[in-house]
Amino acid sequence: MALVKMSAPLAREIRLWAPERPFHLHFWDGVRLPATEQDAPTFEIASPAALGHLVRAPGRLGLGRAWVDGSLSTDDIDRAFLVIERWRPPPINPARGARLGAAFLAAALPGGIPRRPALELILSGERHSKERDAAAVRYHYDVGNEFFSLFLDESMTYSCGIFSRGASTLEEAQESKLDLVATKLELEEGQRLLDVGCGWGSFAIHAASRYGVSVTGITLSPSQAAYARRRVAEAGLSKKIEIRLCDYRELSGERFDAIASIGMAEHVGQSQIDAYARSLERVLEPGGLLLNHAIALTHLGDDPTADTFSMRYVFPDGEPLMLSRIELALERAGLLTKHVECFVDDYAITLRHWTNRLEQRLQEAEALAGPQRTRVWRLYLRAARQGFEDGYTAVYQVKAQKRG
Repeated sequence: MALVKMSAPLAREIRLWAPERPFHLHFWDGVRLPATEQDAPTFEIASPAALGHLVRAPGRLGLGRAWVDGSLSTDDIDRAFLVIERWRPPPINPARGARLGAAFLAAALPGGIPRRPALELILSGERHSKERDAAAVRYHYDVGNEFFSLFLDESMTYSCGIFSRGASTLEEAQESKLDLVATKLELEEGQRLLDVGCGWGSFAIHAASRYGVSVTGITLSPSQAAYARRRVAEAGLSKKIEIRLCDYRELSGERFDAIASIGMAEHVGQSQIDAYARSLERVLEPGGLLLNHAIALTHLGDDPTADTFSMRYVFPDGEPLMLSRIELALERAGLLTKHVECFVDDYAITLRHWTNRLEQRLQEAEALAGPQRTRVWRLYLRAARQGFEDGYTAVYQVKAQKRG
């Protein structure tokens, strides 16, 4: 009976404050607060810890922590995410706010303020220094190659597929994307290609096997590099492809006929984007082509680092920039923009495929990465898709050429 009293006052105050609610609330002690709309998602508050996380970090970070540690769950992640994104709570006067706050604290504090989930990463050091960038990349990618293979296609391509040119499966869409990049770069046999952020080697293998180029791929993830080298050897391409653990700022003394950067510029950041463009221009042969494929923000003034949950659980220091900022950096480096193309709808479809694939293999995911990290990825893939569907983010391919 004491437990029921713990959340009942909170449920009552929420009902009085928000008489119209597009969600159900189920508390740990059996108290139920029904929605006032049909087909509404249910938020399961499994323990006072979920409320304690919100006391410690009000807003999305607190919600995210509760989701990660399992004290908050839902019967429909997609609809619950839309509620969080789109529901606008009614205004609250000081007296009502005081009563609601008191009821919230009374329900939350008996369980104490919970610790942050151990999975949460808070980086130290200068943002986008070489050392910090390496730590950020490894946090994301060293989840494990086997984990990523649960939802990526067979080629292990971790960027948007191209569905808008006739592909119907994820495999076809990724094949279309890889060939589109190679075509835009006008690859020819005997050329030298730099693959910046080469991942698990999908584009390097495609370019070397289909177009006869020699490829140098660079990544900051040791697990990716090991996996890519193994795939290169299995494909019999060890003489054509070299995979290095290397930061783009360490490139020097070499020249390449073409450069592909696919899904890597999002890690560079506002402070380093000009250095990034200069670094690539410096190693590109005169007349050589660069293809930069990257996620971009679409609203001027948006802070790319504002999503604290993503920063601490998914992409530490991830910083997608405006397309105009990418273009400015390339122009400042002396590169001439030749072509720009947007694939926002393609990425939304790609993320839907990844989400469905992961959902079909949740037991394997939890065995490989643990329940908390699996919960992070179930949420992240949906949030990323929603960003493209709502027009908050887009993805662009920018083709540029070095003068000369």
